[in-house]
Amino acid sequence: MFAFFGPKKQAMVGVDISSTAVKLLELSKSSGRSGAQYRVESYAVEPLPANAVVEKNIADVEAVGQVIAKVVKRSGTRARLAAVAVSGSAVITKTITMPASLSDQEMEAQIQLEADQYIPYPLEEVNLDFEVQGVSEKNPEMVDVLLAASRSENVDDRVAALEIAGVEAAIVDVEAYAIENAFTQIADQLSGHGEGLTVAVADIGATTTTLNVLHNGKTIYTREQNFGGRQLTEEIQRRYGLSREEAGMAKRQGGLPDSYVAEVLEPFKEAMGQQVSRSLQFFFSSSSYNSVDYIVLAGGSSSIPGVDELVEEKIGTPAIIANPFSSMSVSSNVKPQGLSNDAPSLMIACGLALRSFD
Repeated sequence: MFAFFGPKKQAMVGVDISSTAVKLLELSKSSGRSGAQYRVESYAVEPLPANAVVEKNIADVEAVGQVIAKVVKRSGTRARLAAVAVSGSAVITKTITMPASLSDQEMEAQIQLEADQYIPYPLEEVNLDFEVQGVSEKNPEMVDVLLAASRSENVDDRVAALEIAGVEAAIVDVEAYAIENAFTQIADQLSGHGEGLTVAVADIGATTTTLNVLHNGKTIYTREQNFGGRQLTEEIQRRYGLSREEAGMAKRQGGLPDSYVAEVLEPFKEAMGQQVSRSLQFFFSSSSYNSVDYIVLAGGSSSIPGVDELVEEKIGTPAIIANPFSSMSVSSNVKPQGLSNDAPSLMIACGLALRSFD
């Protein structure tokens, strides 16, 4: 069994390995009168070499390990334990019911015996874990148990990359659950602190857009689609004859011709709005829902100014840009402006860093 839902030991960082960058975040927690107070102790983001990670699978463990080492050094963290995540598409999850009278050991033994009913791979090729969700609504003598299984290579590659950087993987989580965890820090920004609300979190990364829909703070739907900020970078390359690195730099720092906004950026923003709308239509058509209360835009591309207004206007639903740090304090060695700029792309890293306090 591998700790998808593992116990807490000592200071632990969240390490998000995406297709273009490694993001590291470390949080601390203190108890105040108004409840838990979190503080951002350290964070850093480092770009990955091209094709080191392809479609969320690590293709070059050594290269990823070197970048993790850089990000650890740059952040200044002393923590040597980390929580990482595998993508939802690499994980099979299933909720099963089991007798409430079983101990954890008995439950684990029974799941191992019966797992081949739920997992379409040979058991020696998967890492499997479970978490009791609570008493079953259908039968008070049973409990709902969430099973999570991933092919061992998805987990092993992340563990090996961390080891190269001198960091131990304490927890391997699932990206959707990391976003659910980080959402606890955004719910307070919504009406009624998010209670009873259905919220769509659209995480628009470099190559993949992931829609996670949460109801009452729990994930009820997740879907990945091929669309992301790389399309904007490639259009900048093509139109202005720049290298990938130059185009990425220009996208972030400016310096492109005046025609850039009207001819390149606005059409990309429109495409983003269409993508979010399409993702929501998939959700509505496969569920009993026909609306959501809020759209939270996460991922690097949501930092583009005006994207939230465009999405809100197009879909007719209030849209906000994700910032899980808005009520956190910040350590003196973290630049608040940099953290604020990177906040939408740090949702997964934040959810992972919060696992420190489980």
